[in-house]
Amino acid sequence: MPRTRSPRRGSMQFWPRKRAKRPYARVRKWAERKEPRLLAFAGYKAGMTHIQIRDNSQKTTKGEIVSEAVTIIECPPIKPLAIRFYKKDGEIFKVIGQLPAKKVEKELQRKSNIPKKGLEPEEFDDLRLLVYTQPKLTGIGKKKPEIFEIALSGEKKNKIEQAKAFLEKDIKIEDVFKEGQKVDVHAITKGKGFQGTVKRFGVKIRQHKAEKTKRGVGSLGPWTPKRVAFSVPQPGKMGYHMRTEYNRWLMAITKKPQDLNQKGGITHYGLLKNSTVLLKGSVSGPKKRLVILTEPIRKETKIMQPEIVYVSKESKQ
Repeated sequence: MPRTRSPRRGSMQFWPRKRAKRPYARVRKWAERKEPRLLAFAGYKAGMTHIQIRDNSQKTTKGEIVSEAVTIIECPPIKPLAIRFYKKDGEIFKVIGQLPAKKVEKELQRKSNIPKKGLEPEEFDDLRLLVYTQPKLTGIGKKKPEIFEIALSGEKKNKIEQAKAFLEKDIKIEDVFKEGQKVDVHAITKGKGFQGTVKRFGVKIRQHKAEKTKRGVGSLGPWTPKRVAFSVPQPGKMGYHMRTEYNRWLMAITKKPQDLNQKGGITHYGLLKNSTVLLKGSVSGPKKRLVILTEPIRKETKIMQPEIVYVSKESKQ
């Protein structure tokens, strides 16, 4: 008989295993590009469906119509809030000034950290564009926007010109990404609450004659040293972690969301009203959660844009 294996769940690469501080991700590393441009955008996860494409790769299915599972991400326009200037102090970048936008939405009053005073320093090492989302344009029943930073590529002189050009206008998904490219996806996973050892780490359930417990580990470790190692599976909170997935295929950007709407709207989300992204495969997190898409930091492999033949309106759960 073949040897049965049960690999450990809960990768040891993610440490400490802790919950995220906020329901949308924080991007800590940005791609490097020569031309001046924005490096990220954000949208709300609506659900999943499937599309049929004509395969133009070099696989055995070349020229045939194949089905692909895709995630629907609604991307309403985002608005700039301010330009933040940073100065490098050793290994740390410190905020030394910011240039706020002249007009902002009234929904920002629901947030407390809104820049009011403007200060543009003469010398700085880097800058970021502080933006906010517009959930009121979607059907998720929310008005309070999320605020996050977007980096810009290019030289420092071009960055400030590009940032000021974006400061007084809406930014659309078409201004940042194009169909067929790869993107990195940053999101917060679903929260599972307090879970036991079997569900959290996948340990084997012991037989009914086992001592003390069935749904637990057989040993917490040796007597010496007199402590339990962090690597021993134990009960605790599970999920709600920040995760990044690299080189995801952005298959389509549609400006007609009504082509994806099913009767009565997508289950547990509602009707799509803005430009929509179809991303190959699944994405972390539940519906209505903010997903941040960035330029890929790893080497991007060249792919050919397929011909989309059919898009299903039946949303998967």
